[in-house]
Amino acid sequence: MTTLPAKTDKKLGLVIDLDTCVGCHACVISCKGWNTEYYGAPLSDQNAYGADNSGTFLNRVHSYEVQPDVGAAQLIHFPKSCLHCEDAPCVTVCPTGASYKRVEDGIVLVNESDCIGCGLCAWACPYGARELDQAEGVMKKCTLCVDRIYNENLPEEDREPACVRTCPSNARHFGDLGDPDSAVSQLVAERGGMDLMPEQGTKPVNQYLPPRPKDTLPDAGPEFDVLAPFLEPIATEPKGFLSWLDKTLEKL
Repeated sequence: MTTLPAKTDKKLGLVIDLDTCVGCHACVISCKGWNTEYYGAPLSDQNAYGADNSGTFLNRVHSYEVQPDVGAAQLIHFPKSCLHCEDAPCVTVCPTGASYKRVEDGIVLVNESDCIGCGLCAWACPYGARELDQAEGVMKKCTLCVDRIYNENLPEEDREPACVRTCPSNARHFGDLGDPDSAVSQLVAERGGMDLMPEQGTKPVNQYLPPRPKDTLPDAGPEFDVLAPFLEPIATEPKGFLSWLDKTLEKL
């Protein structure tokens, strides 16, 4: 079994804004592309163009319709990947030591050469964030693009996870959540960032920002016209040139 580090001062992770995520799946595609070409075994697909297709993804987006107590229903897009938990049960259950948590930055990784594909870590993860690659027979999970964030051959602006770099709505943020002065920590403090399923006791590093309250329309019945206030006349009597033109046309 693998032991967890007693403490990691640096806690690299993601902050995901559920208010601005539009469910476009750009993060899913960029993650699949980067992790198929670079880190570890490629992310395989089975019968990709058939009716019974499946594949390995490190990041998925789920969409839910939510009915608030007040106002109209909302469509919430919920991205999910490994949360790089401080108390990661997927690490301690691994019989070969393939799963481990790095001391230097808190990232949870899988040494694929030691993975036997037993699936115990997937069973232990309460978030369903691990997937067994059917072609390679090894466990795959989000690596926070560890091969990007430390790659000095890349421009500095590209040294962040592919999903963060790609997100068109700026819903994904990356940084050190162990530093209270970091941009991501301040964002969590300002918006009331939340742990996913805190009752599991895993202490996930990744945080979610809740959707903001939505504007509500006045309760004016089924015939309420949302455009009516914008279509009301600005003036009842013409003035200036229009007044002159109106009087001139009346004389014709």
